[in-house]
Amino acid sequence: MTWEVVVALVSIVAGARASVAGFGIGSILTPLFALELDTQLAIAAVSIPHLVATALRFLMLRKSLDVSVLRDFGIASALGGLTGALLHGQAADPVLRIVFGLLLLLAAASELFGLARRVHLSRNGALAAGALSSLFGGLVGNQGGIRSAAMLALPLRRDAFVATATAIALIVDGARMPLYFASAGPRLMAEWPLIALSTAGVVAGTLAGRRALQRIPDRLFRTLVACLLVLLGTWMLLSA
Repeated sequence: MTWEVVVALVSIVAGARASVAGFGIGSILTPLFALELDTQLAIAAVSIPHLVATALRFLMLRKSLDVSVLRDFGIASALGGLTGALLHGQAADPVLRIVFGLLLLLAAASELFGLARRVHLSRNGALAAGALSSLFGGLVGNQGGIRSAAMLALPLRRDAFVATATAIALIVDGARMPLYFASAGPRLMAEWPLIALSTAGVVAGTLAGRRALQRIPDRLFRTLVACLLVLLGTWMLLSA
């Protein structure tokens, strides 16, 4: 199986996953891109298909948006994402790999051991967690899962949860992407075939995934994703 086929298939899966849960593109595609690119460039490259798929997903779910949560949680996330993006260009590649690997393992452990379902933060605690998760997200390109874990403390129904998480992701992308382009613009242009292919894949997954993934039992799917995060997180730590 060629690299291009792998990228296309994984991008479709990532887009489909995000169309149901509101996150997943960064956590799936960034480790994949890091197999061929250095981690900083991988993070910047993934931000482009992430933005396109997130915008499409928001258009599909915009009627379910919770404006009050977007206003408070979104601002905190945007500030955290901007700070992380500012630090992104200064961090050493091995450090990024270690941080990213630890975040993946933490997210996987939280799901596998049921911590995410037992921990409930206050509203202020959730906002602080949103800012912190976006800080790490701007740094390592993976924040959706951790941000969603923080949002579990907020009284949101499923559609409102996904729509609001998607809108916040758009705000964070808007805050961090100019900095990624400023630090890695020429190198991103050189990787346009990879970026274009992955963008097409996540769009296809976003359009098709909402119905297809609803047929998979949620607990089984979440367990499979958590196991994948364990493998990816372990690989990132070993490669640092």
